[in-house]
Amino acid sequence: MSHVLVITSSLRERSNSDRLAEELARGASDAGHLVETVSLKGRTIGFCKGCLACQKSMRCVIRDDAAELVEKVKEADTVVFATPVYYYGMSGQLKTLLDRLNPLYPSDYRFRHIYLLSVAAEEDSFVPEKTVACLKGWVDCFEKAELTDSLFCGGIGDAGEAGKHPDRLEEAYEFGRRLR
Repeated sequence: MSHVLVITSSLRERSNSDRLAEELARGASDAGHLVETVSLKGRTIGFCKGCLACQKSMRCVIRDDAAELVEKVKEADTVVFATPVYYYGMSGQLKTLLDRLNPLYPSDYRFRHIYLLSVAAEEDSFVPEKTVACLKGWVDCFEKAELTDSLFCGGIGDAGEAGKHPDRLEEAYEFGRRLR
């Protein structure tokens, strides 16, 4: 049994990525994993200053909600990032969090498997490519971890629309069951 941390990054009410992440988490839980879901909604996460003090102290100099998330990511075996796709990239709040996870780099982090769940109104297969590439760039900095898999759910745009796509909800559930 792995400790799976699901981080959702949409700030929209009735978020489609949140709804699909719920199904993913349910699938992971049904597969026997211990699952914790954390939303970036309502959290204060400032921009990285690039001072790199965290590389020595393993703590960021900025005092906000990112410190708690750094610890949660550090202690998880598996991390799933869920994001809407904005202009062919991940949400700004997720990118800001990834930058603020910099204190993990020199630490003895547990995570080995990273997954991505992305959602967009557009359905074309190229839509998630830059989102996946950006996350892969982050993962590549952690030699003990890998971007294990990603799931793209296209064709879902309006708030709450994911609930009208039982096929996508099932796909997210099954994706969650396959997490390592």
